[in-house]
Amino acid sequence: MPRDAGTRDLSTLTSWHDDWSGVRAVVLGLGVTGFAAADTLVELGAHVSVVAERGDAERERILAVLGVEAVVADASETPQALADAELVIASPGLRPTHPWLTGAVERGQTVWGDVELAWRVRDKVRAAEWLLVTGTNGKTTTTQLAAHMLQAGGLRVAPVGNIGTPVLDAVRDPQGFDVLVVELSSFQLHALGEVWPHSAVCLNLDDDHLDWHGGAQAYRDAKAKVYRNARVAAVYNVADPATMTMVEEAEVVEGCRAIGFGLGMPGLSELGIVEGIVADRAFLDDRRSQALELATLDDLEVAGLATPHMAQNVLAAAALARAVGVEPTAIRDAIRSFRLDHHRTELVGEVSGVRFVDDSKATNPHAANGSLQAFGSVVWIVGGLLKGVDVAPLVERHVGRLRAAVVIGVDRAPVVAAFARHAPGIPLVEVDEPDTGDVMRTAVTAALAHASSGDTVLLAPAAASMDQFESYADRGLRFQQAVRDEQQRDGGAHGHDGGGRTPDPGGPRPR
Repeated sequence: MPRDAGTRDLSTLTSWHDDWSGVRAVVLGLGVTGFAAADTLVELGAHVSVVAERGDAERERILAVLGVEAVVADASETPQALADAELVIASPGLRPTHPWLTGAVERGQTVWGDVELAWRVRDKVRAAEWLLVTGTNGKTTTTQLAAHMLQAGGLRVAPVGNIGTPVLDAVRDPQGFDVLVVELSSFQLHALGEVWPHSAVCLNLDDDHLDWHGGAQAYRDAKAKVYRNARVAAVYNVADPATMTMVEEAEVVEGCRAIGFGLGMPGLSELGIVEGIVADRAFLDDRRSQALELATLDDLEVAGLATPHMAQNVLAAAALARAVGVEPTAIRDAIRSFRLDHHRTELVGEVSGVRFVDDSKATNPHAANGSLQAFGSVVWIVGGLLKGVDVAPLVERHVGRLRAAVVIGVDRAPVVAAFARHAPGIPLVEVDEPDTGDVMRTAVTAALAHASSGDTVLLAPAAASMDQFESYADRGLRFQQAVRDEQQRDGGAHGHDGGGRTPDPGGPRPR
């Protein structure tokens, strides 16, 4: 029989090896993260139920084998399992105002996110050090880069969290890890709980997910949690004062160092770029008068990382890796061998001298800004689900490089209005296709009609994809297929294998 819930203090459960038996736990959500949380709690000996608004037949079947009840219910309903729960694990995408969460708080139930649960049970095999990565743009690339550098340095490492692999899966890996590089979204940070990371970085801050958080300040406050309790290094972007302020205001462990990164000459305790050299002036004894060479801009060019926003990601990742003790030669080797994910400034091919670049992963204006900066003359495919953010400043900033724009997505009206106000002379095409299968074909054809040899057709939507596509990857793949169709019509000219990541030769390089 379970113990009396009134005598149980769940805050004392801080180890895999504590007594979790009989804890009445409900996991909200049946996605990848929810499934990992339920599986973990079963292994711990808790009594587990899953409550979700949408079912998943395959996951429900596996959970049933594990003895987990899965309840599909409307948000307005309170299933009995939820009403009786001691512990509620919230899906990272569930808004704080969701009735299931507000109800749990009113009932006095303990509510954790999956990341807090993972931190508490991180010692199942051996407790890895955690490096936390967040930011409006560049999180996944930086997480992957840092993990690649750590691996090159001889450490057993896993990139986890918002990148796709739940942290709970990593802490249960039978071999264990030396370091986990944990990508955290603002949703996960909102419910972070008590985590004591080795080091942390917020790459940048710009408006995003304002509809979810309820405003810019709440979004900023969530991001700032990444630095809380950092023990070794709090890494910030010298070009983004908001991140520096976060570090200045953060409650970190005494002795934690503030480490800056930027595209210019590095100051004391900073990483930067000087005369084509990626330099570390933070993690060496004589940093007042010397710097260590980590790589060259040529190394970044080979890896597709020479654009300004990508170079910033490299610097941030290198700062995290150096904080752990990875040697400069290992960081150089990691940069040289790194390759970007698909749909991240990915050169798809050419048609009649016009290059097509897939940056479908630019799901907010900040990401699209970094992508647009890398190219000289652009026909821009933009739009989707705006999530409450304003694209007008982005249009105004880049009007000088735009040859034309093709607007897709359900939130076209604000984009069209932004062009009417800030770029009335730029040719504009609205794609009003009800069928997802026709959206990209129409957009690519329209973009090519407005492009000339030497131009770049850039898919950098500055918006989420779920209005018309399954994901940003689905959106990118459909763009790539539409480009291949145009190449066939053009006689198959200038195909590309998708392995390269290429900025415009006339575009800016980091200085």
